[in-house]
Amino acid sequence: MKTIVTTLALIGLTMASQAQEQETDTLSGKKVVLDEVFVSAIRATNQTPVTYSNLTKEQIKPRNLGQDIPILMNFLPSVVTTSDAGAGVGYTGIRVRGSDATRVNVTINGIPYNDAESQGTFWVNMPDFASSTESLQLQRGVGTSTNGAGAFGASLNVLTDGISQEAFAQISSSVGSFNTLRNNIKFSTGLLNDHVEITGRLSRITSDGYIDRASSELESYFLQGSYKDENTLIKALLFGGHEITYQSWFGIDAATLESDRTFNPAGIYTDQNGNTQFYDKEEDNYKQDHAQLLWNEKINDNWSTNIALHYTRGRGYFEQFKEDDDFSTYGFTPINVDGEEVSTTDLIRRRWLDNDFYGTVFSANYENDKLNLIIGGGLNKYEGAHFGEVIWAQFAGNSNIRDRYYDDNSSKTDFNLYTKANYKFDDRWSLFGDLQYRAVGYKANGDDTGLVDDNFNFFNPKAGVTYDLNKNNNFYFSYAVANREPNRNDYENGNPEPERLNDFELGWRYVTPKVQVSTNGYFMNYRNQLVLTGELNDVGAPLRENVGDSYRLGLEIDANISFGDKFQWSPNVALSVNKNKDFVFERDGVVQNLGDTNIAYSPDVIIGNRLTYLPSENFQISALTKYLGKQYMGNIDSEASTLDAYSQTDLNIQYVIECSSFIKSITFSGLVNNIFDQLNVTNGYFFTYDDDFTTPGTITTIEGAGYYPQAGANFLLGATVRF
Repeated sequence: MKTIVTTLALIGLTMASQAQEQETDTLSGKKVVLDEVFVSAIRATNQTPVTYSNLTKEQIKPRNLGQDIPILMNFLPSVVTTSDAGAGVGYTGIRVRGSDATRVNVTINGIPYNDAESQGTFWVNMPDFASSTESLQLQRGVGTSTNGAGAFGASLNVLTDGISQEAFAQISSSVGSFNTLRNNIKFSTGLLNDHVEITGRLSRITSDGYIDRASSELESYFLQGSYKDENTLIKALLFGGHEITYQSWFGIDAATLESDRTFNPAGIYTDQNGNTQFYDKEEDNYKQDHAQLLWNEKINDNWSTNIALHYTRGRGYFEQFKEDDDFSTYGFTPINVDGEEVSTTDLIRRRWLDNDFYGTVFSANYENDKLNLIIGGGLNKYEGAHFGEVIWAQFAGNSNIRDRYYDDNSSKTDFNLYTKANYKFDDRWSLFGDLQYRAVGYKANGDDTGLVDDNFNFFNPKAGVTYDLNKNNNFYFSYAVANREPNRNDYENGNPEPERLNDFELGWRYVTPKVQVSTNGYFMNYRNQLVLTGELNDVGAPLRENVGDSYRLGLEIDANISFGDKFQWSPNVALSVNKNKDFVFERDGVVQNLGDTNIAYSPDVIIGNRLTYLPSENFQISALTKYLGKQYMGNIDSEASTLDAYSQTDLNIQYVIECSSFIKSITFSGLVNNIFDQLNVTNGYFFTYDDDFTTPGTITTIEGAGYYPQAGANFLLGATVRF
């Protein structure tokens, strides 16, 4: 209650965070900039019956001081973000409408970014990518057909830097709490001979993290060459990153949360003298490189085409110290030491990923006054190797150097074709249709997955209607079907079934020069939804299981309101009911029907707010607030699995000094996160196990939970010098 009062006292009755971006005064649509042709096939507009929000480079810039893209999206409607290290640098996550990151389809320039096997998105592999982002669009619900894994909660498409007409160079630096330091350099040649532009960026971010030893050493690069003429736009991109992060995904229990909330158990062991130590290299070390070739061709006034080729190379490992681990795990033969058999040992191991992802995506667009028709698709292939090595052991048995104690391979093919059409009957009514066929083949042979050779064929139809009441108001209704295959971790729990979603969206948009409001209701009805159980596997990945029938019913409102030239208010609110129907659980050895239970990690209330004051054209001050209601981390409504409601308020300042000399401008930015120093916990895990030793002849179900505490008040200060 205290948390709610604090939030309401600050912003009155706060409603939200980020309205849909409008660049015009009416619903006739915003002007499409040149580079947006690469994402036009999968992006929504005001004439599409889809619920979405946009963020532009200019909106991201004041808060872009080194934190990951999910953290920068925190104030969008229905969005929940998490940070393992507690301060937004390192491993971060996002949930939309209660759906975790594996169910948020992410594309970069229309090319799939989700890991093909785990279906997750690991922004830590591309640190500071926001500095090379032109815009992004978050479609909530199923959205329109896109490339890659099906969207089961949302889809996020990112557009990289647009073509700069003028040459520039800039240097950016930021410093902050927990020894956080971000430096980057960026340049553009400008448009050479009216046709060619080259832009690039190098970044480095380091941070100790809020959690003990949750350090990050992150490096990234971005290089883009563009060619354009009257009918052709071609881009070639190389970008990627290298991350070294100390592991912080273990979390802590409730007692430790009260006594030592920054404690990190990763790497803990006892030395020969009985002293507690922490292994200094308990870390991830991973590199990822991306290559993209994008080609848009305008054939005539009606037809245009897009084709893209892509390749991603990923490789790296996480390193662990294991104390008194069994020989059998590593294929070691017990040995005799001083007359005693030894079958356990202290050791250091590395668990490797080495993968390749490549393919093509394509689309053709026909447009006239009445019809906008898009035909597109993609063919992508993933090949991954999973293997483990012991790099040191106190007793190594009969092992040899570079032995692999497991050596698994997996592959996945993903083919899809879609056709979308938006037809305007008259000045008021338009009809939208979208048909997609998707074929997926997945093979794996790991000890965790078992032998997998599955093929899936999905048909995903979508249809909707838009009604323009007048130039300021329109209404839309849509129905969409999405089918989705299990991910690698789902096979750990047995034989998972593919899941199916029927999504109904009903919305109203209101746009004037001073006020923009978007209101929508949704009903997402699932069959065999793979919901989070709250548990983690042995590498910290969340586990899921099929739950039969479930649904999400919600209302979302977001707005952008201008009060004269000085004040802007962007509120939103998301209210929802998220239920498993007739959920069955075995407790104390007895199978029980718990009735309708809450879906894990799905708060009923998400509120945000952005209030901006502009004293002058070059100076802005923003207060941003987020409130989340109570969540359950499991599906059995256990009080032991709850995450308490919380709020957080950030203060953001930007001041720009325009110069007329060699230096064109100097921009100063400041961000104070969690300014009221709330002790928030945004994420955690929940588990149960049966104990049959407490009382002979009885089974008792034991419940436990872990928590990821977030930093109290902390800051980032930055400066960008543009030449």
